[in-house]
Amino acid sequence: MSNSSDFLREEYTIDTPENVTFGYEIAGIGSRFIGALVDSIILVVSLMLLNIILGVVLSVTGDVESLFLGDENEIGWWSGLVLAIYTLLNFGLIWGYYILFELLWNGQTPGKRVAKVRVVRIDGNPVGFIEIVVRNLVRIIDFLPGAYGIGLVTMFFNRQARRLGDFAAGTLVIKERPEVGLESLGRRAISARPARLD
Repeated sequence: MSNSSDFLREEYTIDTPENVTFGYEIAGIGSRFIGALVDSIILVVSLMLLNIILGVVLSVTGDVESLFLGDENEIGWWSGLVLAIYTLLNFGLIWGYYILFELLWNGQTPGKRVAKVRVVRIDGNPVGFIEIVVRNLVRIIDFLPGAYGIGLVTMFFNRQARRLGDFAAGTLVIKERPEVGLESLGRRAISARPARLD
């Protein structure tokens, strides 16, 4: 007997050359939205802190007014160095956040970890550097015209909720499975054993 949650649940199965089939539960748009929201909040807060630090440093050097009035000739070399570092950090945060975390955390960012989802290759293997870079470079197209417009439309029209970045990189976002330990396997085996009649 199937209920509505089974209807909404999508499973992606993979057949191995050894004739072993295993499946992943695909992360839906809701799970992915939660992950993207958490990641966006982290990025916005980080960029705001970076801007505050920039303002404080430039106010100490006395070049804040020159910067905001657009008088670049009045900005000292120290402030120019601070602006160059700020620009690099800004670029690194925006472009490096997803790539760095997905590399270090095996397909997860802090948002994906909260949402309990993970990026894997379409064949079920862990993502590598190339897949991570490609899917995150295409993110800019998925974001157009704003708020992941193209990405959402693409996700609605395919059963695996893949955005353009996932298609380009050959990746899939799946729900994280709870870890299974030996103790829980032992308990399952005991509970599945038929009762003996004496």
